[in-house]
Amino acid sequence: MSFVKIIMKIALVYLFLVNFVTFVLYGVDKRKAIRKAWRIPESVLIGFAAIGGSVGAFLAMLVFRHKTKHAKFTVGVPLIFVAQILAVIAFYKYLS
Repeated sequence: MSFVKIIMKIALVYLFLVNFVTFVLYGVDKRKAIRKAWRIPESVLIGFAAIGGSVGAFLAMLVFRHKTKHAKFTVGVPLIFVAQILAVIAFYKYLS
């Protein structure tokens, strides 16, 4: 198996895991918000979107209707996603 294929498989596993964790974090935060309990800091939620969990963050925002009134999430998460797509394209071109 080539180096590029190994890197791509590792990247896909990483992205799946980080998006799953991000989705769960947003769900937990929504539940805590409803119960008026201790919340997950917004910096953690945005941080997980920034390290590759932007799809999970966006899906969680839709599913849980959470953080949909905050510009840093409604604008920031899609911008993070676009930046990640551009980074993947640049990385792929670099490896090819």
